[in-house]
Amino acid sequence: MQEHEDIRSIQLTLGLYVFIFAIKLAAYFLTGVMAVLAEALHTLSDIFIAGFLLAAAFYSRRKADQVHPFGYGRAQNVAALVAATLFISFTSFELYKEAIPRLFEHETATFQNVPVALGVLIVSMAIAAAPLFKLFRQKTRGAAAKAQFMELINDELGLLAALLGTLLVMAGVTIADPIAAMVVATIIAVNAAGLFRENLSFLLGRAPSPEFIAKLEAAARSVPGVKGIHYLHAEYIGPDVIHGDIHIQVEPTLRVVEGHSIAKAVDLTLEPLMGNGICEVHVDVYKPTPTTAEHPTE
Repeated sequence: MQEHEDIRSIQLTLGLYVFIFAIKLAAYFLTGVMAVLAEALHTLSDIFIAGFLLAAAFYSRRKADQVHPFGYGRAQNVAALVAATLFISFTSFELYKEAIPRLFEHETATFQNVPVALGVLIVSMAIAAAPLFKLFRQKTRGAAAKAQFMELINDELGLLAALLGTLLVMAGVTIADPIAAMVVATIIAVNAAGLFRENLSFLLGRAPSPEFIAKLEAAARSVPGVKGIHYLHAEYIGPDVIHGDIHIQVEPTLRVVEGHSIAKAVDLTLEPLMGNGICEVHVDVYKPTPTTAEHPTE
């Protein structure tokens, strides 16, 4: 269900991006306001990135196979990582390159039809708010949808900066135009760096929080026949999907088939908590220490 919601949200966003790019580009040619060009370039990169994230969302739904035994869920993290790189290299760097020289130009820039730029920016903010609100209402979001959500926030912040810059241009403060473009570039770079860091952590095998690990351990201990746990590791293998490896301890007098039944019960208990991921349960012999012998495990 979450995957379908993610895909629909990204598809909606991609369609809106194409429309917004067209009106921003037209507004720039009519007005010459650089902040509007900055927003048009921002949206152009959004079109490529949203398309890439959409493809990754579809790709991540592939079933596990011999090449990728844990599935393709991390494809969304890869897409988000590439998206973050594009935010920084394609959009942010290009905007800085265009805006900084304008700060030192001695000739006063000339603008025309500035109210058109103002109207386009306001309309763009309203349009971008629709998919942002849709993603905000989702209780959970995959990595691709989170990347898209972050970019929609970038859009609104960038549009706000461009809007303020355009208002100052209308008031005669022409230097506000390249400054607004640099603010847009900075917003993109900062958020992209955070997106890059988060998804890199997942690709390196990020573990769930200690609180979640404790929840898994408590759930395993609640299964009848489990006398102890001496090993529990877990890592994310996709959006909210976890691979776990646990060693449970059972009474040494149990038969193999009884130990297997307990392991199966632990597996059925933990997998729903792990986003229906993969849980490998190993059965070991319970060897009480002198302390536990005096105070048996409850």
